[in-house]
Formats: sequence, structure tokens, C-alpha cells
Amino acid sequence: MSQELIFPLHLVLGYVAWLLCFGAYLWPRLKAMDSFAAQRAIATLHGFRFFGLVFVMPGLVAPDLPASFAAFAAYGDFLTGVLALLALITVRMRPLFWTFVVAFNIAGMIDLVFDYYHAIQAGLPAHAEALGAAYAITILYVPLLMITHVAAFYLLWRPRTHAKDGNALFTARSA
Repeated sequence: MSQELIFPLHLVLGYVAWLLCFGAYLWPRLKAMDSFAAQRAIATLHGFRFFGLVFVMPGLVAPDLPASFAAFAAYGDFLTGVLALLALITVRMRPLFWTFVVAFNIAGMIDLVFDYYHAIQAGLPAHAEALGAAYAITILYVPLLMITHVAAFYLLWRPRTHAKDGNALFTARSA
């Protein structure tokens, strides 16, 4: 099987596996939480997006990793991670928290969509070995990030509810 087929297959299967996991274990709990707690949980995951800077780390990725992909992916992830961390830092200042929640979700979604675009334009599936150790990010981490952005936008648009238990992520039972 060719790299050009394996790379998108890995990506699609990453989405399938995360959608199954998310639907069974995370989504029921996030929906049971009040909007603030759910967005805080999602921001916590995205706070680790600084990890995307690995795409510009010599030795972890090949020197010939297309710069059009690497730089945008690295700095887009970094920006999203910083915005998510700022949301977490401002949890006691609700208007600021909500501003950063919207900002990191918009920035993060744009980052991922453009990363896909740049990867296709650079022919990344044919040169997936250039990702080196960062290959796992694209297959294991990116699908979860995209899924949680979609969930965050859904939760932002639904009517606000207030769960009785702020720790509903750990106590809610799925139907």
C-alpha cells in the first residue's frame, strides 16, 4: 500500500476512532455540563496546542518538511494554545473568558482547515516521512482537536443551562 493511500487512511481512521470514543464517553458528559464548565474542559485540552511547535523543531521533523505547511501548522497551533490558556487564566472574569473561548475556537478551526489545505498543496501524503515524530500528531491528536472545536461551537450556540454539579464531566451518566 502506498504512502499516498496510508496517510489519508490513517487520518480518516483517526477521525472514526475519536468520533466513536467522543460519542460514547465525552459528548454525553459535555452536554450534561453547564456551558462554562464544558468550554473550560475543552479549553484545557486545547491549552496543550503549544505542542504543535514541534513542526518547526529540527531533528523531530525532516529539514525538507514543506515550510508552507510546517510554519503555519506550528504557529497556528501555538496561537490557539495561548488563547486557550488565556481562557483558562480568565475563568474568574467571565466576559474575558468567553471572549477567549470564541477566539481560540475560531483560530483553532481556521488553523486546522488551513493545515489540511497546506498539507494537500505541499503533497504531504506522498512525503509523510518528513513529519518524523510529528506524524502521530496529525493522526492521533488533530482529529480530536477538530471534533472538540465542532462540539465547542455547538455548545456555544445551544441555550445556556446550568448543571447542578460543576464536575459533571466526571459524574454524568450517558443515556
